[in-house]
Amino acid sequence: MKFRTLTLGTLAACMLAGLATPAVAAPTTTDSGQAPILIGHRGAAGVAPENTLAAIKAGSQSGADFVEIDVQLSSDGVPFIFHDDTAARTTNVADVFPDRVNDPITSFTWNELQRLDAGSYFSAKFAGEKIPHFDAVADVLTGEAGVFIEIKSPAKSPGVEQVVAEALANDPEWSELEQTGKIEVLGFDAASNKIFADLAPEVPLQQLTGTVPGAAVLADYATYADSFGTSYRTLDAAGAARVKEAGLGLGVYTVNSDEAADASLELGVERITGDFPQQIDRHLDGRKVFPSNNGIVIADSVNDVPGNDLQPETGEHVVLANTGNRTIDVSGYVLRDAANNILRIGEGFKLTPGAELRVFSGPGTNSAEAYYLGGDVAVLNNGGDSLGLWDAKGRLLDTFAN
Repeated sequence: MKFRTLTLGTLAACMLAGLATPAVAAPTTTDSGQAPILIGHRGAAGVAPENTLAAIKAGSQSGADFVEIDVQLSSDGVPFIFHDDTAARTTNVADVFPDRVNDPITSFTWNELQRLDAGSYFSAKFAGEKIPHFDAVADVLTGEAGVFIEIKSPAKSPGVEQVVAEALANDPEWSELEQTGKIEVLGFDAASNKIFADLAPEVPLQQLTGTVPGAAVLADYATYADSFGTSYRTLDAAGAARVKEAGLGLGVYTVNSDEAADASLELGVERITGDFPQQIDRHLDGRKVFPSNNGIVIADSVNDVPGNDLQPETGEHVVLANTGNRTIDVSGYVLRDAANNILRIGEGFKLTPGAELRVFSGPGTNSAEAYYLGGDVAVLNNGGDSLGLWDAKGRLLDTFAN
């Protein structure tokens, strides 16, 4: 693993944002003095369509130590890479199979899955990306990256644990990765994880939950798992201590900002999973995170306003700020949240140095300080969300999480 150092850029960013600078810089190593293990979420879901070969390749080229994927079984038993329980959010299933939009993804045959476009929802650049076969993942890995294999919704893919265990044992490419310490299996379903542990006790295994449970449950996890993962938003010092006391390694998801990475390391986290692994890697190495940034940043995201999130003029919104020293035209800039909802800024919006623009998902009256998309569905997650900002040429300029 790389030893990561922190530069004064982090402290300068705090001062520019009006935040209190810490007396001691946030750590960039774990409790053991090692660099944290960095994992690209669903490949690199912030910059390419999740769980596609494009995202997996991007994640393996990002500087991350591992890429994370989700595996399920088709109705005819083929292992494929996909996250959701249905195809609706990330494919064109409504066009190809209009009567099956809400059918379980595992109800489709492998040939049917291959008729779906899994890239266009993200952008036209990725049109034609397919749902990958499990075995195709190893073919696109570059450098030294390994794979975190999440067994997704195992009750809907009976036997998936056996399929993964046999691939790791018998497939030459998967077996080589496993034997060189570049595989970890994980999942939320404890019963499924126990099945996998019995099938492949030599493979590192991680138990996932949304929050840290009590000591007794963690002790049970420790009988079959090597590590534990949870949302960074729900992790606190007491929870981190319970995990460590149980003898489990500690990981968090989905870390999409420098501040969240630093806060996680403060709690002793050893594994950091995020949608933007290249940016987190650059931050942990003390390099400039966004070399293309022109001064426009995401200053805030107001996800949960009093009353209706889409009330006219004052509903949910994202705040952009110009921290540079020149006027910048933000026409065509794109904000994308973790669920791939897109907020695209219209024509004619320019920010002078120090100016802000509030971008609302709902209705209102446009002005120099506010742009309204006029949508009728709230998109920002009230419990916390992450966002990426792209300029009109498709360059990633900033990320933000709350």
